[in-house]
Amino acid sequence: MRDVIKLGLILLLITAVAAAVLAWTNDITKEPIANQVLQANITARQSVLPDASEFEEMPKDQFANYDNILEVYKGLRDGQVVGYTIKTDPSGYGGPVEVMIGISADGLIQGVSIGNHSETPGLGAKASDDAFKSQYNSKKAEGQIDVIKAGTPKENEIMAISGATITSRAVTSGVNTAIQLYNEALK
Repeated sequence: MRDVIKLGLILLLITAVAAAVLAWTNDITKEPIANQVLQANITARQSVLPDASEFEEMPKDQFANYDNILEVYKGLRDGQVVGYTIKTDPSGYGGPVEVMIGISADGLIQGVSIGNHSETPGLGAKASDDAFKSQYNSKKAEGQIDVIKAGTPKENEIMAISGATITSRAVTSGVNTAIQLYNEALK
């Protein structure tokens, strides 16, 4: 009986030490992780709206009625609005896909960036490739963009990633949500 109590106390001590080390590690890494996320968002904003030299966060109440909108920033150069960056998180095959969209003040998509996602490597993860993302560049931020599986895309269409139509539609859904927000609340 004493051995059982002794082993139980040893196990309790080991788990307490492990929990303390885990909590300490979490505390130490929390700030560097937050800084990396912040820097990744800044880099994504600059990549999708390269004409902007600074970004100003828009109040969340302006887009509270829109699904999947995470953040909206106004892009400025010399105090003048040059466009907006809109971050969405539509549902893809493996869960939410963070999509950052840059729309210029004259209503053209300047770029699309893919952030955190859990899409299938080699298939849905190809949404991060420039070959896919560049299809959105210079499209008018009007109406809806559709995904096609075959043929030549028209002005309002993009070609799906082969084997990853769900991911292609998810990214396009995020872009379409950004277009809708731009036309209804930012234009």
